[in-house]
Amino acid sequence: MPAPLILVPTDRERRVVGPRLAGHGRVALCGFGLVASAARTATLLAESGVSRVLLVGIAGGLDDRVAIGTAWRFGRVACHGIGAGWGPGFVPAGEMGWLQWPGDPPEPSTAIADELPCGAWPRPGQTHARHLLVSVAAAAAGPEEVAVRRTAFPEALAEDMEGFAVAAACRLRGHPVDIVRGISNIAGDRDASRWRVDAALEAAAELAVRVLEATP
Repeated sequence: MPAPLILVPTDRERRVVGPRLAGHGRVALCGFGLVASAARTATLLAESGVSRVLLVGIAGGLDDRVAIGTAWRFGRVACHGIGAGWGPGFVPAGEMGWLQWPGDPPEPSTAIADELPCGAWPRPGQTHARHLLVSVAAAAAGPEEVAVRRTAFPEALAEDMEGFAVAAACRLRGHPVDIVRGISNIAGDRDASRWRVDAALEAAAELAVRVLEATP
């Protein structure tokens, strides 16, 4: 019987969440960043039967709506960085009239713009369906870059580097995907001594178990 595919970007993340989630599906690395995670996810989906996909890892909180050490399930994931320009002058591909993928006729539902839904089995009224994650090629290096992302995506709670890529690979293969992220740091803070990576991953693993055990 096809089992859930549980993806984690890095080996450090896998060392913490892997033992907690091993009994709930196949745990595998998807790689770090937008390019590697998209390519590796596509490869894993083509290799074997998969019932659903869950991406688990850390993220940087974009404002005080999310606390360091907490975990969140996201119902939407956007992409920032594919388009034209940089910083405040950046224009997303969608605003220029470009889809990242036009869709496979006769299945236009596979089209990929600058935001994708996630949540394998959303139910009416689920709070997580409103939570937005933004995926970037490079994490914010300071408050100025955080401000740019908050202006572009006022609803976004956190930034990561794989969510949109994994969701895009799953959309092309027709697999439902969930994203759970633990908040390890404030976005833009590059002083890792203030990060709480293990606490964030423990919280993410706990939430991931609840997501996987939920009845569709």
